[in-house]
Amino acid sequence: MKIHHLDHLVITTAHLEACLRFYTDVLGMEHREDHGHHSLHFSGGKISVHTRKGEFQPAAENPAYGSQDFCLVTLDDLAAVKAEIEAAGGKPITGIVLRHGARGAMQSFYLRDPDGNLVEICRYP
Repeated sequence: MKIHHLDHLVITTAHLEACLRFYTDVLGMEHREDHGHHSLHFSGGKISVHTRKGEFQPAAENPAYGSQDFCLVTLDDLAAVKAEIEAAGGKPITGIVLRHGARGAMQSFYLRDPDGNLVEICRYP
């Protein structure tokens, strides 16, 4: 068996409106809601948003607000992406740094969402 790629991930938020504003207004994702299920869509994936721990079952055994640490890939110039995020009110907590990701060397910067999740934005050369 070979796993091909990540389809989606789930975050749990204590601040739904602030969470949705961050991911739509700052990161440019599309919010969809279907019968109380919130999701954030972007090219190639989605983030499901739960508004309380264990909201939909099955769920992680110990979901916690602000416990996630994940990386999103952009194809755009990273300095321009960082500037766009800052202009939209996002507050990067690092400058652009060199890292090593799933595909090798990359550049990235980090910011936190309203719940404290660590969001890394990266670009491969």
